[in-house]
Amino acid sequence: MNKTLSLFWHRLVQTARLSCGIPDYDVYVAHLRTHHPERKVPSYAEFFRERQTARYKGTGGRCC
Repeated sequence: MNKTLSLFWHRLVQTARLSCGIPDYDVYVAHLRTHHPERKVPSYAEFFRERQTARYKGTGGRCC
């Protein structure tokens, strides 16, 4: 039951972040390590700043 509740909470938080335009950092890091191993993994602060810039300055938001 605890595992189910924990998963539900994680999905709820992830959905709330995505609805505000803030992708999940852990998912982003996993994507970078899998698809772009040559790229440096940014800190959370760098990630957040880059996502905010992409959202509000219209620089795009996807790498692939």
